[in-house]
Amino acid sequence: MNPLPSAAPGLRVALADDHAIVRVGFRRLLELEPGLRVVAEFGDADSAEAALLGATPLALDVLILDLSMPGRNGLELLRALQAARPELRVLVVSMHDAPTMVAQCLRAGAAGFVPKSSDPQAVVDAVHSVAAGRRALPAALAQALRALDAQPAHEQLTAREAEVLRHLLAGLGVDAIARQMGLSEKTISNYQTLVRQKLGVGSAHELLHYAREHGLIG
Repeated sequence: MNPLPSAAPGLRVALADDHAIVRVGFRRLLELEPGLRVVAEFGDADSAEAALLGATPLALDVLILDLSMPGRNGLELLRALQAARPELRVLVVSMHDAPTMVAQCLRAGAAGFVPKSSDPQAVVDAVHSVAAGRRALPAALAQALRALDAQPAHEQLTAREAEVLRHLLAGLGVDAIARQMGLSEKTISNYQTLVRQKLGVGSAHELLHYAREHGLIG
């Protein structure tokens, strides 16, 4: 953790993003806004969890969280925070803004989601919104999420993800799937992670439960 000293009052914001240049940009942007102060920065999910869920948790109003970080990803951290500190407002700011991923974040406890491609002011406005107890979500994403509600998650997978899912449900391991599809084991492992995230499952057991519940296997 990189604590940033400040005695000024206002909303206490922390940044969790593995790119230092992004954190610098966010800090400068937010500290131009009266009533906002950045109190800590984290370069990975583990250091953020240690500070936010440790013996003496960091006092915080809003966490700005990226999804792709070294080690544990932001979605895993989000679930841990929701379980232990549900009062903490988490705003996800990520380039991974597919509606299925946004829905995953909201189900995991995010108070809002802003794509990294958004206007910088959207991040400032979203911080104020989530701190006030409101959900922060761009109108286009909100509309896309409404359209997703009518579809089960497995029908929203890409063709390649659906193929990996079929192989997983057939009992094949990552190495066997890689050989079957002519791809590297790392690539298949990444697809497996994406499939689990999109289906909202965290383990092979939960994946089988989802499959049975939706009639994908007998």
